[in-house]
Amino acid sequence: MCLFGLTTPLVAQTLDTPSKVKDSSSIWDLMKHDAQFTVKGVAHSLTRPVHWKGKDYATLGMLVAGTATLSLADEPIRDWSQQNSGDYPKILRDYGWYFGSPQNYFALNAGLYTFGLLTKNEKVRKTSVLIISSSITTGLLQSFTKTAVGRARPGSGFDNYTFNPFSGEATYRSFPSGHTILSVTMAHSIAKQFDNTWVKIGIYTIGALPPISRVIDDAHWITDIAFSTALSIIVVDCIDNYLFKEEAYDYPRQKKLISWNLRFGGNQIGVVGTF
Repeated sequence: MCLFGLTTPLVAQTLDTPSKVKDSSSIWDLMKHDAQFTVKGVAHSLTRPVHWKGKDYATLGMLVAGTATLSLADEPIRDWSQQNSGDYPKILRDYGWYFGSPQNYFALNAGLYTFGLLTKNEKVRKTSVLIISSSITTGLLQSFTKTAVGRARPGSGFDNYTFNPFSGEATYRSFPSGHTILSVTMAHSIAKQFDNTWVKIGIYTIGALPPISRVIDDAHWITDIAFSTALSIIVVDCIDNYLFKEEAYDYPRQKKLISWNLRFGGNQIGVVGTF
């Protein structure tokens, strides 16, 4: 648990940049502003399908088709991961579980936001608002999808094409992965604030540990992980674009050094980052 206590100030200090003008707003006014755009960010992301056009539906179709295609690799990857699970370091396994757990995740973000609020650091506050609003959105989507799809977990004794929608049993809540959604949401939200490619890669690497651990722990299929990753990136980008469009926070947009795309081809399946 000490890991999270240390991580919060380290992330906050890294995001910290001196402001040209000292913010004279009260802490209460800043909290109201952040709460307002958290709610607006969630509402914006959840209502976007109403405004979708052809390209958006094509992206959704690619995501669904790609997930279905990748399901052919579910069993082979599961077999390989279980054969090599003994070689996976326990410290990484534990980190993957604790970081992806909601109580630890939100405690970490609360620490990040508190730092940004007390120091009146706009960049840290915006990053935290992006994390929490994206997490609420993906959390709502994840909760409904888990129940509606009702996919059996790999360690349950069923294959990857076994479904029991709306059963309410923990065995049938494999798709998508909650640990993956939370860890990728936070990693992508923080990485977007930096313009150094190697810093971004480092952040994404840390964010990838919980999803990998869930596969090693035989708790999720690889398609659960891939779909959750894509969903998190889409939601974070949607809310981030909204916050910039509304000029909710006054600092320049970082250059997009890593472009995330859905790739499905002869030798590529999944979410690919190009830099």
